[in-house]
Amino acid sequence: MSSSALKQAQGFLDFVNQSPTPYHVVHTVKSKLRDNGFTELSERDNWAGLIKKNSKYFVTRNASSIIAFAVGGNYVPGNGFSMVGGHTDSPVLRIKPISKQSKEGYHQIGVETYGGGIWHTWFDRDLSIAGRVFVNYPESGKCVAKLVKIDKPLLRIPTLAIHLTKDRYTKFEFNKESQFKPIAGIVKNDKNDTTETNESSGCCKGEDLSDEQFESVKSSVERHNKELIDLIAKELSIEPSQIEDFELVLYDTQPSCLGGLNDEFIFSPRLDNQVTCYCATDAIVKASTDDKLFKNSGIQLISLFDHEEIGSLSAQGADSSFLPNIIERLTKLTANPEVDLKSELPNSYLLTTMAKSFMISSDMAHGVNPNYSEIHEAYNKPHLNDGPVIKVNANQRYVTNSAGIVLLKKIGNLSRVPLQLFVVRNDSPCGSTIGPMISAKLGLRTLDLGNPQLSMHSIRETCGSADIEKLVSLFESYFEHFNSIEDSIFVDGVDN
Repeated sequence: MSSSALKQAQGFLDFVNQSPTPYHVVHTVKSKLRDNGFTELSERDNWAGLIKKNSKYFVTRNASSIIAFAVGGNYVPGNGFSMVGGHTDSPVLRIKPISKQSKEGYHQIGVETYGGGIWHTWFDRDLSIAGRVFVNYPESGKCVAKLVKIDKPLLRIPTLAIHLTKDRYTKFEFNKESQFKPIAGIVKNDKNDTTETNESSGCCKGEDLSDEQFESVKSSVERHNKELIDLIAKELSIEPSQIEDFELVLYDTQPSCLGGLNDEFIFSPRLDNQVTCYCATDAIVKASTDDKLFKNSGIQLISLFDHEEIGSLSAQGADSSFLPNIIERLTKLTANPEVDLKSELPNSYLLTTMAKSFMISSDMAHGVNPNYSEIHEAYNKPHLNDGPVIKVNANQRYVTNSAGIVLLKKIGNLSRVPLQLFVVRNDSPCGSTIGPMISAKLGLRTLDLGNPQLSMHSIRETCGSADIEKLVSLFESYFEHFNSIEDSIFVDGVDN
């Protein structure tokens, strides 16, 4: 592996190790964008007069989704956008609203499954917690979201010893509600307790309570294990009583790392889809340096959404108004190219822009597993370190078509990035991506693509270390050259 490929792989390792939750992903992306001249905007503000040519911006929603864009120095109204879309979330275990439980002398934490994880891989792992905590500051009257990531093993979901199973050779099965609870410690002075507790709560009845005593929902200290709350408070340097609420998930404390005889693999959690988050961010930063952006006639954009793993139907998912809202703002605030981007245009410019734009829906692809090679279609078997995979499905689970392949082939030739093709067997199910919903919502030409990996949705996944550089290079070239290539590919109408 070349030194540049190794550097990109290490950059990704650092990225994923900092980002155990969508909130951390967005925070990490924001830090890199700020360091490279991107200005933060807010959806709560009017953007008239704020957007300028040859400038770079980003905006977040719910602190778990982010859109960043760079306006070319030669941009004029109606020109196309080159876009890359991905997602910030991964299958995970989330702490329940009332998580305080104990059984057989053990503290337990109630958790809820999120997404379609390979859940048996979560057993016997060194787990900790991360997420966001809403902290109350009584002196200012503000409640502020704080990120938390506790860097030590706290929890474990223990398997049942093979000696105690009825049939040692059956496949591993378990009940996700009753047999999938992490243990967090030993209950002091309670060795003989064989009962399971799960304290009821929700609303206080309010009877015979003063205004000071009444709480519409029990406090976090009452709903969760005291030692857990104390640990979170210590991490944030606050008092436990300041914790109003939180959204916390479990994560594997084993770091992402290089592996293989020649460092040809990355062994990591959350490859799906933090590979896209890292590569798209690095690519738009490189493609929007001052000299390159000044010459560009379009708008380069990355959109990283939360909630893809559960269908994307949320205020911050790919099936939300987030991307359409941002595109509408940008196409309306570009009326006069002589005086930067201030006044407003009619909606027809949005429609013109969408007809000239393109979205790469980037999510991980299924690399061929040598132990299950028969699962793959005989002539479509992507391999790790052989480049990004163009994903095709006749039933539109992926929205790639021949026009998109022609475009990506041209981009691949310019960047000297090899591309692979993938289609599922006719007797196999097929997953999907954010591509179909964005394509349908915006009438936007879209192609599905992603780096190949093994063990998708496991707590530890595998991809090729050299493929990180390839995807960055492909995206960078796409951002730089899209507008000069796009109008040479005729789909609707005839070349006159």
